[in-house]
Amino acid sequence: MKFMKFAGALAISAVAFAAAADAADKGTVGISMPTKSSSRWISDGNSMVEQFQAAGYETDLQYAEDDIPNQLAQIENMITKGVDVLVIAAIDGTTLSNALANAAASDIDVIAYDRLIRDSGDVSYYATFDNFKVGVQQATSVVDGLKERFGDGPYNVELFGGSPDDNNAYFFYDGAMSVLQPLIDSGEIVIQSGQMGMDKVGTLRWDGAVAQARMDNILSANYTDKEVHGVLSPYDGLSIGILSSLKGVGYGSGDLKMPIVSGQDAEIPSVKSILAGEQYATVFKDTRELARVTVGMVEAVLNDAEPEINDTSTYDNGVKVVPSYLLEPVPVDASNWEEVLIGSGYYTEDQIK
Repeated sequence: MKFMKFAGALAISAVAFAAAADAADKGTVGISMPTKSSSRWISDGNSMVEQFQAAGYETDLQYAEDDIPNQLAQIENMITKGVDVLVIAAIDGTTLSNALANAAASDIDVIAYDRLIRDSGDVSYYATFDNFKVGVQQATSVVDGLKERFGDGPYNVELFGGSPDDNNAYFFYDGAMSVLQPLIDSGEIVIQSGQMGMDKVGTLRWDGAVAQARMDNILSANYTDKEVHGVLSPYDGLSIGILSSLKGVGYGSGDLKMPIVSGQDAEIPSVKSILAGEQYATVFKDTRELARVTVGMVEAVLNDAEPEINDTSTYDNGVKVVPSYLLEPVPVDASNWEEVLIGSGYYTEDQIK
């Protein structure tokens, strides 16, 4: 009896060892994420580890906590350890050229994940969402909300952009302005602060506290005798800060209606805010799908095959046009949140309510 147990244990150990050996044979994927301060990036990291390991790869997942030297050191360490491929969501997409040159010298392919890596010819592929469309959807939600809540214009609207060191921020802003600029030109939308352009509206490191402080300043300088009707916000973490500023001076109470505030990433606090009638909308980007596309890219490059690509013209990083796969973003508001977020299994109802 003891011998049979011992033999069974040996058999199980052999299977486990064989599985580990297969994974090691298939390769190791170095995954560099910017920060754990956003639940979105935690979800991205978890999705990739789960899907890469299910596909038979070892993973080395590192978070740099929005510290550029830290991310560079982590990437260099992964190169030194001999990962087979790198998946990088850059903090600052302009700072990685030397690290990527070292990766190329070690014959390590690089997949830019969600954020384009600029100024390097050593980026093999780019997996992301249609970032211009994200901006279009954000601005469309603002315009629709303005009409629904405030009737006919003109409307007083303020603009917020993402981090100037994140290439995506410009696509979000440009997409939004493709909707808003004609309305600004016609006078239907008025930017009372006069602050327009990413050089004026950008929010370094996507910091909600920075957005809140800027909203405070805009309100005190421009709205002591006027009402703000809408705020273009490119990310839920900024939206929460903007809403805190607005609520701090009485919006959403008494006769002062809450302005229409957009967002992105469908983070749980913002979904709850939408249900509470505060934030108006967000944009959902299914990180499970982005991980799936990225795993497919890695499988292809490690097997000397061509990965699935659907864009070969949009993302010029200053050295080359990076072949890309763009996923579809989905606008979410109080009318469809359950269908999109719960119905897809991304969240459970208990997480939201």
